[in-house]
Amino acid sequence: MPAGLPDEGLRPYATEEQWRKLTAYAADGTYVGAARSLGITPMTLKEGVRAVWKKAAQQGYAPAFDLVHTVPDGLTLKGTSIRYSGDGEVEQYWNKTQLAGRDDAETMQLPDPKKIVKRSTLYNQQGQVSQQWISEKPEDAEREALWDVTAKALASKLPRAAKIKGPKHAARDLCVCYPVGDHHLGMLSWDKESGDDWDLSIAEKALMGATDHLVKSTPPCGTALVAFLGDFLHYDSYQAVTPTNRNLLDADGRFPKMVRAGIRTMRYLSDSAAARHKKVHVIVESGNHDTSSTVFLREALAIVYENNPRVTVDTSPRNCHYFEFGNTIVGTHHGDNIKMERLPLLMATDMPDAWGRTKHRYWWTGHIHHAKSKSMVDQGHDYNGCSVESFRVLCPPDAWGAGKGYRPIRDQKCIILHREFGEVGRNTVNPDMF
Repeated sequence: MPAGLPDEGLRPYATEEQWRKLTAYAADGTYVGAARSLGITPMTLKEGVRAVWKKAAQQGYAPAFDLVHTVPDGLTLKGTSIRYSGDGEVEQYWNKTQLAGRDDAETMQLPDPKKIVKRSTLYNQQGQVSQQWISEKPEDAEREALWDVTAKALASKLPRAAKIKGPKHAARDLCVCYPVGDHHLGMLSWDKESGDDWDLSIAEKALMGATDHLVKSTPPCGTALVAFLGDFLHYDSYQAVTPTNRNLLDADGRFPKMVRAGIRTMRYLSDSAAARHKKVHVIVESGNHDTSSTVFLREALAIVYENNPRVTVDTSPRNCHYFEFGNTIVGTHHGDNIKMERLPLLMATDMPDAWGRTKHRYWWTGHIHHAKSKSMVDQGHDYNGCSVESFRVLCPPDAWGAGKGYRPIRDQKCIILHREFGEVGRNTVNPDMF
């Protein structure tokens, strides 16, 4: 561009700042001199000038290349064909156009609450959005919100539990924990297919029997933790399918019947713990089988025990919960979305103060239906003072699991923590004992 004034034909395609750079460049004739006059770097000036040239060319205006016929608003130049005469004069001229794209800021913005499954964006040669595809499942967020509203409404009418008489004397420095692995209450299993029978009645009696054995095996303690580690219920609605992948499940009974049995069984374990120990804290983790149901299970239990100050229920909707006792912190998670080796750092991030003041740190999970433990150094994983353990279950495999070759060892445990020394003992019960 010769020194002097900039091409006025470029004006519609420049911002005020870009036009200032273009004017300085036209006057000086060099990027270095023009940049010095504006107090900016040559690269900054060059980028501004070229951005104007590019935008103008996209609309069909670049006189240096014989492009002088601009396209209408709403269109952008896709390509140009020019036929020259023997003297180098333009004889014919064809502009090929297409609809102009949009900037990202102008594309569809989805309001909350939504759960975006997939978003695909196609950009044209000018770097603008040409097409966009969005796959979403707003029903997931809406369903969870509705469960929460329904749970609170139903729980407000639930009969409150009568005050439970606790022990006169209890070991203040001891806390007994009752982790409950995936119980799959509502699952149907036939012994001819899976090796053992399982239905609503058997599941309820199994947990009650295990509770009786484990509670009696522990001394009266000052504190107790009851931790349901997810998949307590086998399915999440009137349809006996998994919530996410819609896999068909073998189910016993109707959904309301399963819910009643679930609340009844949870209360049995919580009541038994409250009768044996001074204070009881209850955690209900969400599983991949009962993602929404756990919302009303937490709320229902919290309302039931609201007149019992010795029993507290964690109603946090998060998928990880924490419990602190003396020098010990326990984290609970179902185990389906976060790998075991990531959990220790997650605890340190979520609970930095508790991590610093405790010496004994444990993660308890379910999901895989068998015992698995990783501590400070295990199979190449350095967990730096935090152990992660997955617990066995009382239920047998269903037909699908048995067909895949799963033959889990079935049991349930209680763990005794000392205020200063962490875990000091545990007891185990298996279905053959009741």
